[in-house]
Amino acid sequence: MNTVSRKIALLAAALVLIAIVGYAVADMADVGLCIRNCAQCKKMLGAYFEGPLCADACVKFKGKMIPDCENIDSVAPFLNKLE
Repeated sequence: MNTVSRKIALLAAALVLIAIVGYAVADMADVGLCIRNCAQCKKMLGAYFEGPLCADACVKFKGKMIPDCENIDSVAPFLNKLE
């Protein structure tokens, strides 16, 4: 393998690694935002809102379904009935 081919292969490997790391960091940012929204909903809705269940969903779905405290459809899975 000549020098130019090695440099191209090394550059390609570096770009792939950067893409993978960037994607993982973006996922963690989404999870963090999701968990912060869970905490905000817990403050707003109190005992009616299952905060730990919401945080577990954030981790499980990698922050893809971020709860919006003012949107009943997005928080409905985490609401409970007080008896």
